Amino acid sequence: MSKEAFLRSAAPGGVHHRLAAMAGDWEGRFRLWFEPGKPAEDSMQRGSIRLVGGGRFLLHEYEGTCGGDPVHGVALWAYHLDDEAFECAWGESFGTGTSIMFSTGKVEDGRFGALGSYGDGAGGERWGWRTEVSQPDAEHLDIRMFNITPTGDEALAVEVNYRRVLRPA
Repeated sequence: MSKEAFLRSAAPGGVHHRLAAMAGDWEGRFRLWFEPGKPAEDSMQRGSIRLVGGGRFLLHEYEGTCGGDPVHGVALWAYHLDDEAFECAWGESFGTGTSIMFSTGKVEDGRFGALGSYGDGAGGERWGWRTEVSQPDAEHLDIRMFNITPTGDEALAVEVNYRRVLRPA
C-alpha cells in the first residue's frame, strides 16, 4: 500500500473515511440468539470506537451483560487496500473465551463484511461466523453476526444496534 493510496482512501468518499465516521462513543440494544426466533438475551451494550495506527484501523471496545454476567470485548477492524478486503480480529469474555477470531471479507452494499470460523470445543467440524458492520447514518451503527453450521445453514446470532452518545465538552 502506498502512502498516496491510503490518503485517497482517507479522503471523503474513501473506505477509510467511512471507517473513520464510525469513531465515537456508542450505546444500544444487544440481542443474542442460540436458536432462530428465540432471543436468549436482550440487553444494553456500550462501546467506544477510536481510530488507531494513524487512522488505518478502528479499535472497538465494548461492555454489556449476558445472562446477568458481565461481557467485555474488543475488535480491531481494518480495510486492507491491497487485497480490497475488510479484516477483523475479535475477542470477548463470552463469545470467544480465550481465543481471537480472525475474519476477512468484502464490502458489499455499503456493509463491511468478514467471515471467520471457530471450533465446537469438542474437536469436531468448524463453524463459520460472519460479521456485518453498517452505518446507515452518522448517529447509528449496526453490527450483525451470523452462525454458519458446517453444512452451510446460516442464522442470526448477535445484533447490536448502536446510537451515538454525545459526551459533554
